[in-house]
Amino acid sequence: MSTRIVVLSGVALAFVLTMIVVTLLLSWQLEGAGAAINDAGSLRMRAGNVAIALGEARAGRASAIDTQVALLDRTIANLKRGEPARPLFLPDTGAIREQFDVVSITWRELLKPTIEYDESRPAAEPLAYLTYLPSFVEQADGLVRLIEQENARKTAWLRRSQMALAAMACVGAIAIVYLLYLWFVLPVQRLEDGLARIKRREFGARLPVDTRDEFGHLAHGFNRMAKELQSLYQDLEQRVTYKTAQLATQNRELSALYEMTAFLHEPHDVETLCRGFLTRIMRQFDAQGGTVRALGNDDDTLHLVASEGLSAELVDAERCMPANDCVCSSAAQAGLPVIRDMRRHAPKQPAELATHCGKAGYAAVAAFGIVSQDTTLGSFSLHFRHETAMPGSEVQLLETLGRHLGTALQNHRLAGAARQFAVAQERHLVAQGLHDSIAQSLNFLKIQVHMLDTAAQQGDLGEVREIVPLLRGGLEESYDDVRELLVNFRTKLGSGDLRRVVEDTVTRFERQSDARVAWRFDEAGGPPLPPEQQLQVLFILQEALSNVRKHAQASEVRVEIENARDFRMLIEDDGQGYENADIAGRGEAHVGFHIMRERAARLGAQLTLEGEPGRGARVALWLCASERQAA
Repeated sequence: MSTRIVVLSGVALAFVLTMIVVTLLLSWQLEGAGAAINDAGSLRMRAGNVAIALGEARAGRASAIDTQVALLDRTIANLKRGEPARPLFLPDTGAIREQFDVVSITWRELLKPTIEYDESRPAAEPLAYLTYLPSFVEQADGLVRLIEQENARKTAWLRRSQMALAAMACVGAIAIVYLLYLWFVLPVQRLEDGLARIKRREFGARLPVDTRDEFGHLAHGFNRMAKELQSLYQDLEQRVTYKTAQLATQNRELSALYEMTAFLHEPHDVETLCRGFLTRIMRQFDAQGGTVRALGNDDDTLHLVASEGLSAELVDAERCMPANDCVCSSAAQAGLPVIRDMRRHAPKQPAELATHCGKAGYAAVAAFGIVSQDTTLGSFSLHFRHETAMPGSEVQLLETLGRHLGTALQNHRLAGAARQFAVAQERHLVAQGLHDSIAQSLNFLKIQVHMLDTAAQQGDLGEVREIVPLLRGGLEESYDDVRELLVNFRTKLGSGDLRRVVEDTVTRFERQSDARVAWRFDEAGGPPLPPEQQLQVLFILQEALSNVRKHAQASEVRVEIENARDFRMLIEDDGQGYENADIAGRGEAHVGFHIMRERAARLGAQLTLEGEPGRGARVALWLCASERQAA
């Protein structure tokens, strides 16, 4: 392209310069010819001046004849040799040169010799110079006419050259514009059209490569780019299709995982949990049958927990099996997935064991372990009546679901164990309460009954009359203790019910004892305790008031509860008190104090028990904000 531009510019410049040089040369020649016309025309005047000077010289007057002759000689000489500086030169044609030679010879050989002859002749005789002068003038006129004709011809050529220059300028401009269109505009338009087609995702667009210049290289590069884009776009479409399918699969897997996780977190018994799990994975993976099996306590047997889609004969045959007999057993033992074609059995495996599912019409069985924290709890299986190839993502999803099921079963077991532990703890507290109240009262009644029997055998009526009121009082106290324990253990609290239940407890205490109670419940901006913590606080209050009623013989009791950022409870009485060292030495023997400490430990609270003989006792409970649970 650069070569084309340089050549085109050089040709245009050379043509223009040539035309300019030609016109300048013609103008210069015309100017020189015009000067020659003037000088040639002056020959007639100078020849006439010479004749006048001769006449004056013969009449005796002073004349400049030599000067006039010299001027005429110089004019002829200038016409002959020309003067480029003026410019002055005769047109270089044969006719003009011949006519000039005639004029020059006529002057040099005819007119000029007669000047000296005429100067020496008398004035009365006619001048010989005048004889030849008309011929010289005529010849000079002929020379002028020839120069003027040549000048007119050159003027016509100048006009024609100027017109040709103008025409060539127009043609050249059109040619240049056309060439520029072919060389620049058309390739750029093709490139723009190609880019527009690429923008419309027509990656099959190609540009014609007609030249080997820069635009040819550009078109070739464009075609290569379009080809690569076409290949990449086709590959991108395939990738997008693949990624879309992959995302759809992942979405289905996530949906199945979310649905299964939500279901496994619902409160269900084990059989419902396993059956719901099995139903969902069979629907997700288009299985025609399935089982969930749990390892026995000895890890040697597999027990069928739930099944779907299996015949009654197959369920009966595999309800309980050794842990090393089939596909499900292999998955349960290793905790790894096992996928097997049931139409072929392993060479070392007994045919009757390998074809249980095969005889039932299943073509393939996939078994996966039920695992929780690296502990295998059992296995679940999917049964297919057609050949099934599970990709790695589905196998990984089923393994994950197996771990979720294992976690749910393990949580179910742990929740059952926690409930049993809570029941055992509550039974322990009940036993302690019975021991502290009912058991001691019954022991006292047993002693009184033994004494009553002895007095009756001895006939000591006075002793009998003394023992009977004691028995009646012991029975009434035991009845009150039993009723109080029943009320305490049946107490249920909701969030925000603590004030009401504390008021009921204080009122009941006032009915059962002679002590006056001053109590205060201050809601100091603290959040309400959850029901579990409220219940433990209430049990501590009930136990403290029960101890006051049984042992303190107090006349006044003060109960203060403050629910601020920290929770505080204080129970004080003015009873007979006790020795702190004596209580500390008895340890767990004092069941009431031990029960309160256990309940405070469940709360995560600090419990302070203080007493002084003759000056009452004090129970203080402090639950800091960091140990409070959300209501």
